[in-house]
Amino acid sequence: MKRLSTGLADLDLILGGGMERGSTVVFAGPPGSGKTILAQQMCFASGTVEHKAVYYTTLSEPHSKLVEHLCDFAFFDPQALGPEVEYVHLGDMLRGPGAVDLSLLVGEVVRKSVEEEPVLMVIDSTKMLRDFSSDHALRSALYDLTSRVAHSGAVLLLLGEYTTEEMQTRADFTLADAIVHLTYQPREPVDRRTLRVAKMRGAIHLNGAHTAQITSDGFQVYPRVESLLPDDVPPKDGRIPTGIAGLDPLLAGGIPDSDATLVLGPSGVGKTVGCLNFIAEGLARGERCLYMTFQDTVGEVVAMAGRYGWDFSAARGSDQLMVSHVPVGELELDVLAAVVRHRLTDGTTTRVVIDGLAEMAATARETERFPAYLRSILGVVRASSASLWVTSATNTFGAIGEPLAGLMYLFHNVIQLRYIEHCAELGRALNVVKMHSSRHDQAMHTCHITDHGLTIGDPLERVTGMLGGSPLRDCPTTSGANDTGTGN
Repeated sequence: MKRLSTGLADLDLILGGGMERGSTVVFAGPPGSGKTILAQQMCFASGTVEHKAVYYTTLSEPHSKLVEHLCDFAFFDPQALGPEVEYVHLGDMLRGPGAVDLSLLVGEVVRKSVEEEPVLMVIDSTKMLRDFSSDHALRSALYDLTSRVAHSGAVLLLLGEYTTEEMQTRADFTLADAIVHLTYQPREPVDRRTLRVAKMRGAIHLNGAHTAQITSDGFQVYPRVESLLPDDVPPKDGRIPTGIAGLDPLLAGGIPDSDATLVLGPSGVGKTVGCLNFIAEGLARGERCLYMTFQDTVGEVVAMAGRYGWDFSAARGSDQLMVSHVPVGELELDVLAAVVRHRLTDGTTTRVVIDGLAEMAATARETERFPAYLRSILGVVRASSASLWVTSATNTFGAIGEPLAGLMYLFHNVIQLRYIEHCAELGRALNVVKMHSSRHDQAMHTCHITDHGLTIGDPLERVTGMLGGSPLRDCPTTSGANDTGTGN
């Protein structure tokens, strides 16, 4: 079945491959949800000299204003106006006393579809036609319009500011081959837009509310990662080095290839430095890597790596390394997933770091969704045969807490970094909490940040507080009165 691309690869994915030729598609949503921008963006993406895109307006904004609002978008091409994208005003056909004969409007659109064979035709807005005719007349006109345009092979796109209730009963929706519902939700600090396919004939579409944004590139949509179900991938043999001196022997030779590893620890203990070690090791081996950060900017990550002797700038220049900074105030779970998924598409990226998972979950304000989201994002990475290294912050003072309570089972390996009181000094300690189907060292080890990044030292012979809520202490005593637990 031949389909017309929307010009957005991820929207085509959501729609099951694009829009069927000759189909009628309704874009419904409130003001500000992005209907007009998306429809015009599709016109500029699909229109050609041979088969143009036609944008009909009823009594909405004048064409000069519509075009003026497009000037700052990357998809807008003033040279395409006329030969590839044509704007037609239908307002004159809707003026006059009494009810309007919609057959004139239908005749004009059908004539153009037959004579000029456009690839895409947009009517903005069809809901406004209700102000000029009865429900019966409008239903008859829309039936005539959709059935006749279908024979031309053009995609007919109908826009309207419909409510959810209207989507259940109006004729526009019973006649549509596809219904796309856009929403707009004001919230702080960043408003949220979503896109959902409510109906799609002849294709298997992706379910769920997909995050949408309007940027300088135009309307962007990010598929909900839970709707992408990767095939099960058999585990790979072999292990990969972490790049952290002294850690691999504790892991029986390194991390099993394509495993997901979680590193827990309080702020400043060295989690980010360990991430840099992990990426630097991959770069040294010629691997392609992805580093996701929410606190440190790209420049800060590159500068931090440079202080340990790793040239991340050169790796970024050769596209061996991608550093993606998503400010926490602008964080959307699906945007993060899209960055990861696109980087993994060609199968050449083997190491992925997400620095700050629990912080991301709290900022995104989707607590109920997060377990399914996390399971899906881990599945996407594993399906690409890449290894994932994730950090998550614990409490600095008091009980360490479990920021991913109930979800740690999703990770194959869990490593914990903690501060430790060593007599009159403050130090760092590391232990391997678990490894899935693999033996590992059970001891608590000293940990240091050196000129070469994170370094793991000797086992601690006597440690108290390993399992309790008190701080870790390592200090020779003659009495065990203060002990709350003993390290192995």
